[in-house]
Amino acid sequence: MNPAHAFGHTLRYFRAKLKISQERLSQESGLDRSYISLLERGLRQPSLTTLLQLAKAFNISSVELILKVEELISENHQD
Repeated sequence: MNPAHAFGHTLRYFRAKLKISQERLSQESGLDRSYISLLERGLRQPSLTTLLQLAKAFNISSVELILKVEELISENHQD
């Protein structure tokens, strides 16, 4: 799994955990809903600013967000 797809899976994971829509995440993070969709599909990669905005919207640290991405990449390399 490449980093962009791993980030997309991570974004969906935290969004599902909070049971919020892309629209709600858009409102909470200040990011456009269509951009969130592109991120979730692995078609765009986030900037540092975007990572920080999303982590804040999820009420987690940016470290926790990145660790989840790294975990998915690592799991995929072991398969």
